[in-house]
Amino acid sequence: MAVLFLLYVIAEVAAVWAVASQIGVLGTLGLLLAGALVGSWLARREGGKAARAVMATARSGRSPHNEITDGMLVGLGGLLIFLPGFVSDVAGLLLLLPSRALFRRAWMRRLQRRGPIRSTPGTPFGPGMRTRTIVVDSEVVSDDRRRDDGEGGPRPNGRPVIDSE
Repeated sequence: MAVLFLLYVIAEVAAVWAVASQIGVLGTLGLLLAGALVGSWLARREGGKAARAVMATARSGRSPHNEITDGMLVGLGGLLIFLPGFVSDVAGLLLLLPSRALFRRAWMRRLQRRGPIRSTPGTPFGPGMRTRTIVVDSEVVSDDRRRDDGEGGPRPNGRPVIDSE
């Protein structure tokens, strides 16, 4: 993470330096301010659209996973717009414009490959997906076989007893 953050900072400084050398310091500051203003307006507009889409989809009884993912990407795009620099502004704009559908599809494919998803018909991930199952070896102990000292120590069969009282 530290290396990625360092690379990001270097890219931002290089981009600001390149723009400032072409249009000047005041022009660069004006461009950064304009990007923040336009980006915040766009984030507000797209965030409202995403919220309305989630509500409409939920009311219709369908799963709003695409709409929720869009809302998440709009929020991330809005955050990137507020970070100072041109690289983050471009990344934020890509997430605020209709191009975010590409990012949403990539995100959903990643979830399909990695997530613990149940394989039930009607889910957005479809049948045939693997599930993660945890098997716990246990034994039910009746009250008459409990130890009298109340400790959860080893039983005669060598297994510990976990008391939930």
